[in-house]
Amino acid sequence: MKPFKIQAAASPVALPYRPSVGIMLINADGQVWTGRRTPKWMGASAGPIWQMPQGGILKFESPRAAAIRELAEETGIRSAELIGEMPRCLTYDLPPELIGIALKGRYRGQRQWWFAMRFTGKDIDISIAAKRGTKAEFDAWAWRSIDELPALVTPFKRGMYETVVGEFRHLAQPAS
Repeated sequence: MKPFKIQAAASPVALPYRPSVGIMLINADGQVWTGRRTPKWMGASAGPIWQMPQGGILKFESPRAAAIRELAEETGIRSAELIGEMPRCLTYDLPPELIGIALKGRYRGQRQWWFAMRFTGKDIDISIAAKRGTKAEFDAWAWRSIDELPALVTPFKRGMYETVVGEFRHLAQPAS
């Protein structure tokens, strides 16, 4: 019988960043789509947070293809056109208390490629209900002013949201 060996937890810097995308979806009035969620790792006492659609990039998938897929999976939206793309990816680190818990415990944070899209459909097209074999990402949604976004997101993503807002601000205008 082999002796049981306890392994030490990996150092956060030894964990990789999860490759992912984020989408700023802008409607004809220049407002940005946000979804409300309460992640299990936050606990009910933390209350809900609001965020823009985001998600992981699948193996052999381009960031642009992942953005289109994630938008459809999380919101049901298939009527959107690409209007902007950040020239570089952004990263955020999880706070120490969430290392090993959030992101399935496998990542230290996320490396995100951000895209701006113009919503060309109608609000009735939006569906945040769970799809077959998945859980719903959001329990509510709302269109918001771009200036509200950084204050709505969880604090460890705030700096990234400020950068995204600065990069895409000129796109969050009413459509002419």
